[in-house]
Amino acid sequence: MTKSVFLLVLLLCPFHVLAQQSSTQISPASSTVVVLGTFDPATQGQSSRSVVALDTNHPPLLQDVEDYLRTDSSVDIEQRGTAGVQADISIRGGSFEQTLVLVNGLRINDAETSHFDLDLPVPLEALSAIDVLHGAGSTLYGSDALAGVVDFLSAKPETDVLHLRSGLGSFGENQQGFVGSLANRKWSQTVAGSRDFSTGFIADRDYRTADGSSESWLTSPLGETDILLAGSDRPFGAARFYGEYPSWERTKGWFASLDQHFDPETETALAYRRHSDIFVLLRDDPDFYKNQHIDESWQGALRRKQPLFHAATLYFGLEENTDQIQSNNLGRHGRNRDAGYLDLDLARSHLPLPFTLTIGLREELLSGGQHVLSPDLAGSLSLRPSLKLRSSAGYGFRLPTYTDLYYSDPTTIGDPNLKPESAWNFDGGLDWYPSGRTTASATVFYSRQNDTIDYVRAAPTDPWQASNLDRVRFTGIETSLTLHPTATQEIRLGWSALSGAQNALHGLQSEYIFNYPVNNSSFEWTDTLKRQLVVRTRVTVTERYHQAPYPVWDLSLSRLAGRLHPYLQLTNLSNTGYQEIPGIPMPPRALLGGVEIVLRKETQRADFR
Repeated sequence: MTKSVFLLVLLLCPFHVLAQQSSTQISPASSTVVVLGTFDPATQGQSSRSVVALDTNHPPLLQDVEDYLRTDSSVDIEQRGTAGVQADISIRGGSFEQTLVLVNGLRINDAETSHFDLDLPVPLEALSAIDVLHGAGSTLYGSDALAGVVDFLSAKPETDVLHLRSGLGSFGENQQGFVGSLANRKWSQTVAGSRDFSTGFIADRDYRTADGSSESWLTSPLGETDILLAGSDRPFGAARFYGEYPSWERTKGWFASLDQHFDPETETALAYRRHSDIFVLLRDDPDFYKNQHIDESWQGALRRKQPLFHAATLYFGLEENTDQIQSNNLGRHGRNRDAGYLDLDLARSHLPLPFTLTIGLREELLSGGQHVLSPDLAGSLSLRPSLKLRSSAGYGFRLPTYTDLYYSDPTTIGDPNLKPESAWNFDGGLDWYPSGRTTASATVFYSRQNDTIDYVRAAPTDPWQASNLDRVRFTGIETSLTLHPTATQEIRLGWSALSGAQNALHGLQSEYIFNYPVNNSSFEWTDTLKRQLVVRTRVTVTERYHQAPYPVWDLSLSRLAGRLHPYLQLTNLSNTGYQEIPGIPMPPRALLGGVEIVLRKETQRADFR
């Protein structure tokens, strides 16, 4: 902890001088638009849920979506590999399987195992924002939204532009990326791709990742049509990922979606996802133990918004979800889910104390005749224009993955009789916007889980057994502070604390649930010097349950002016030896440098400048 305090002091030193650079007024933080937690986009100042909006329009300062998510101290990223190879995401202490992941509001959670939920087929270059909802979201989004929801968002381009990027770094890293956009009144297009290669910082931790996407927006008499096609390929060394073995793994993903807005009130969406996974236990002897899995998912939705009277809107719709798997280990299985929902939103802005109220209900029918009812209640009260109280209560649930149900090897055993897990989530918070330059937020939350799915064992020599646990409870607090001392600077401070009841184990060892951070803090500073050089630094300090705290310091720089944008990224400058998942070491200090070329179409001419 002493090292982390020193780093914070060191980084805070320049602020007094830099704060004198500019006094230009910036946009109010409360006006940031979020799309999670409500059926219609709303500003953070209006939202009654705890939602964080992350702007990803800052490449090449950050290279992975995991780096953006670490900005939120309530989000815990547990990585096995870097460069998007494999990472688990946890929110408010929930397991990695209890977070729903979306792309443009459509599900991409993996039916085989939630270890692949962040196996995004869409390159970072094609994304414009990431929204994170803290707490249950099953009323809006269905299964898996038990502890939180993460939505990766693209955006319709506004100008013709081409970005080309290439870089080299430590451990043989070699990366390239591009994104090109054409903007037209009736037709727009974005094409993006990326490739990243590394020999690995230790033996059998090499990787080669590739992603590509094409998104088209068409305007016709039917309305606006959004078509997304994306794919990924990730072969990587998986040493120690699932035990003390020099393993190897390769995953491939395909995603296609069609979103049709007929009018401002009516929308329909269709999506298809296919994901394959080849796992070899011993890389030098592939025939010793090998698993091959292919899972497919289909989803469809019809959504309608109906204004009722002044400041009251009813949202309702129908959804269908189907998934199946073919596997040499798990077998052949499939299941269906049908759902219908109603949501009533009230907003009274003309009263002395303006308020919002949301009442929602979702009925989900599962294969075999089971059904799940997911209610939700959220509200906010503005005590003054700069001060808002909010609270919410909601029910979330998750169906077991096929790995939870059917997987079997000498170290891990599934259970086909597992029950779906569920949780009631309650929170209350305060948002403060004293000026356009300052935003502060604090939230207290409580999660009461039932039939929590985890892998447990009685002794280290026993295999991990999938089981339902009772009496898993989490209580915590999350806080954030965002400051803009000048028009070019942003300072973000975050801290979350979490306490869980451990009596659910009855003396057993847990593989996943109790790896949560009891304290997680972050400090981030970004500034644009002389409107050309962007500097970004971040220090995080994480203390996991029954483990010592560890700091990680990252620094990145990039030039913005002109066509050529050289960049430099230094990760783990503190050279901390740490593990986000027990037994899997993370990389030491590393450097990555490169250049981005930006070609934009001038407004007065058709050629590129």
